[in-house]
Amino acid sequence: MRPKVVAHRGASHDNAEHTLRAYLAALDAGADGLECDVRLTADGHLICVHDRDLRRTAASPGAVSTMELAEIAELDFASWKNPWADLDDEAAEPDPATSGVLTLRKLLEHVADLDRRVEVAIETKHPTRYGGLVEKRLVEMLGEFGWDRAGSPARVMSFSFTALQRVERLAPGVQLVQLIDRPAAWPMLRRAIGRDWLVGPGMDDLTEHRKYGKRLARSGHEVHVWVVNTAEELRLCQDLGVTTVITDRPAYLIGLLDGRPGGRSAPGA
Repeated sequence: MRPKVVAHRGASHDNAEHTLRAYLAALDAGADGLECDVRLTADGHLICVHDRDLRRTAASPGAVSTMELAEIAELDFASWKNPWADLDDEAAEPDPATSGVLTLRKLLEHVADLDRRVEVAIETKHPTRYGGLVEKRLVEMLGEFGWDRAGSPARVMSFSFTALQRVERLAPGVQLVQLIDRPAAWPMLRRAIGRDWLVGPGMDDLTEHRKYGKRLARSGHEVHVWVVNTAEELRLCQDLGVTTVITDRPAYLIGLLDGRPGGRSAPGA
């Protein structure tokens, strides 16, 4: 079985995560889908960012929830990935249009304009000071694209069971993925989650607890795994019948699945 390949925060192994450049690279590689984390700014914009503050990715101590989009838009979200770029004569000049903060709206607009179906896996981050407002704003935005119903290319993921329940009430047709960060949580979650919900275990847990992976595979829930970056991890996922792998290295995994030497993507792919 060939799993779908979803780019984790874009092609984030080689590009700064959550930047438009990272997502364009993933699309060029032929990724089946794009994964992003979303947080709400102080003035109500959903932006693609993982951490609650911007120290790691934009060298700013500010918390996303306390800053307005205009403030965040002034920051550089790409330099941290290659801090020695100024000393590299062959490094490409940074493009502010693809290296700054990325709003969810802009990402969805890019996906909507594509001439092929590309899925979008959107993770809402919790806890947050805005609580359920994050899911409310997200569903409203999906509705603007007509993606708040069955058949939508968008799905919503979260480690928060409560957050996914909110989405289910607001948009019953949208696919939901219950992310799992520890195997011990599965017995309880199995009894609580919806019959048609997907489950998202971490790759490290599947590697360390082989019986856990087999239990998930027999559960009747479609399994999406994060983060799959090596040939060995991909083989384990295939053995378990995993339907989607979320990876920092979409070009590499697609190359492996296509049987190309070294797992490299074809020229121009």
